[in-house]
Amino acid sequence: MVNVKDIMSSDLVVCTPNDTIRDVALLMAKEDVGALPVCEGDHDLIGIVTDRDLVIRGYAQGMTPEDQVEQCMTEDLITCHEDTSLSEVGELMSENQIRRVPVVSNNRLIGMVSLGDLVTEEYSDHIAAEALQDISEHDHFH
Repeated sequence: MVNVKDIMSSDLVVCTPNDTIRDVALLMAKEDVGALPVCEGDHDLIGIVTDRDLVIRGYAQGMTPEDQVEQCMTEDLITCHEDTSLSEVGELMSENQIRRVPVVSNNRLIGMVSLGDLVTEEYSDHIAAEALQDISEHDHFH
C-alpha cells in the first residue's frame, strides 16, 4: 500500500516564529510556495503560515512587515505521520478544508504532503479528486 512517506516532500523550506512577515513573504516568493511550516530548534513544528495568513491575519489587522510571523501563523495544526494512508490524508484535507498537511514524527517536521502530491500519485487520483471537490465547494471569497 502507498503511504504518505511515498509521496511527501522532504526537501523542506521552513521559517521560525521570530522571522518577520516581510522575510517570510520574500521567502515564499523566492521558493514559489504559498505556505511555510514554522519551526523552532531542530524542526520542532509549532505552526504553519500561509500567504493568506499574512494578508488576513497580518496586514488586514494592522501588522507591519517588521512584525513577527508568530503573530499571524496558525498554531492549531492538522498533521499526519509517514505511515498514514493516502485515503486518510485525503479525508483530513477534505474534512478540514486544507490543501497541505505537515508530516511529523514526535512533533518534529519530517515532510509535507499536498493536494498536488495526491494528484500526481496514480493510486490516489480519486482521493485527490474527492478532496479537491470538497475543498473547492467550501472556498469562499469575501
